[in-house]
Amino acid sequence: MFSRRFITLRLLPLVFICFAVPPNLLGENRLRVGVAEVDITPPLGYPMAGYYHERLATGVKDPLKARAMVWIDGDCQAALVICDLTGIAVDFSLHVRRRAAEATGIPAEHIVVAATHSHTAPDYTRDLYQHLAGDDSAGDRPRHAARMIEAAVEAIVQANQAARPAVIEAGSAIQRTPVSFNRRFVMRDGSVRTWMRLDHPEVIRAAGPIDPQVGMAVVRTVDGERPLAVLSNFALHLDTVGGTLWSADYPHFVEQGLRDELGPNVISLFGLGCCGDINHADPASKERNSTAWIGGELAATMRGAVAGLPRLARTDLRVRHEVVRLPLESVEPDEAAHARKQLEAIRSGAKLDFFDQVTAYKRVLIDRLLRGDPANGLSEPIGLGLSHTWSGIGDHVPVDVTVIAVGDELAIVYLPGEPFVELGLAIKQASPFRTTLIVELANSVEMIYLPTRVAYAGGSYEVTNSMVQPGSGERLAETAVRLLRDAAGR
Repeated sequence: MFSRRFITLRLLPLVFICFAVPPNLLGENRLRVGVAEVDITPPLGYPMAGYYHERLATGVKDPLKARAMVWIDGDCQAALVICDLTGIAVDFSLHVRRRAAEATGIPAEHIVVAATHSHTAPDYTRDLYQHLAGDDSAGDRPRHAARMIEAAVEAIVQANQAARPAVIEAGSAIQRTPVSFNRRFVMRDGSVRTWMRLDHPEVIRAAGPIDPQVGMAVVRTVDGERPLAVLSNFALHLDTVGGTLWSADYPHFVEQGLRDELGPNVISLFGLGCCGDINHADPASKERNSTAWIGGELAATMRGAVAGLPRLARTDLRVRHEVVRLPLESVEPDEAAHARKQLEAIRSGAKLDFFDQVTAYKRVLIDRLLRGDPANGLSEPIGLGLSHTWSGIGDHVPVDVTVIAVGDELAIVYLPGEPFVELGLAIKQASPFRTTLIVELANSVEMIYLPTRVAYAGGSYEVTNSMVQPGSGERLAETAVRLLRDAAGR
């Protein structure tokens, strides 16, 4: 029936498909999986990301890592590297994917670079931009950004070299102890406000749901005895630590909890679910849940589910990838010039309303994408959005949506930016796979938040801090569902 066991097609300029003949037709399970991790902890004194002011690291709470997983099924290959970073700049992902593809033979379109979104991770975008311009005059800082690229590539290379026959168990559990909460609230005047408490007299209710599902895929040796890795997925913003110590946030404690159960050498890859409107602050309580408690509760849920996860009967690998052009918000040149003056004033010590500050940052970022970086942008007070790849790209940005499917029961969806939880729930509801993991902040972060179309009408922080026009999140969700259906139909 098939002249070859593997077929690769390029159907459209922006759509790539990879599939393998199902193993039940071949009489064998050919899947090999490799995992690896590489330290990416920056030196002390390096700037930290996550907030609207400069912080310099003073110590290490727990190490930052790049963790990779490679799947090989005959000639069909795919790779994922998840980095303890706040976001993945498009320059970062393109260089990692290109270099990893050259080193391993895995197609660049089948390589995903994702971030956990830790707010106690390095602010590397300015240094990366400077290094890629060939300017290392700032000393070791640009070179450290280069080392992070090297580490992510090395993790993929090591995982590829470590690939061995494996079996996969996959499923999900419900997080019963509340650790995640929708952070947007409907007010009595009809507006929506972020970061409110339920006892506020103007609060009516939360503006949206949460996703309590913890997705898991456990990789074991082919005899099913020794666990090699756990790929887990949960929708909860990583901003639970604060301070000036490097930290991977609550996924570090997820890792520790899983290793207590499965062994000290198990590699834990945590993929952040769609959580643009979700955080850890309980609006009904004045007490702050600790990072260790949150990670411990999630680990306990995972440990309780591991023994009952069903093994995938089929493990044929399929990859679907499509580029979607999202429309940017409009910013006039005079608005961008005024925003730059506002940010310069803040840098000089002036005070500005928080939402005005967020708007100013957004307008500068969008202006860079629309028209390019004035004077290379290195003298400006904001590093986010400095990009050789997307500088002056115009009024649309090309973002990746990728689906990796294993057999007919497991699929992993990778989306850019920070989509709202409602979008992730909609994709899961429509997915033809029994277990669907959705990982955000994959391959690009520049568009930041991806609210639902309805959320734009309510406004508040996430809408103020979104670079793209209403409907962009729905376009990504529709693309993901179409790719899932295509992967299921083979």
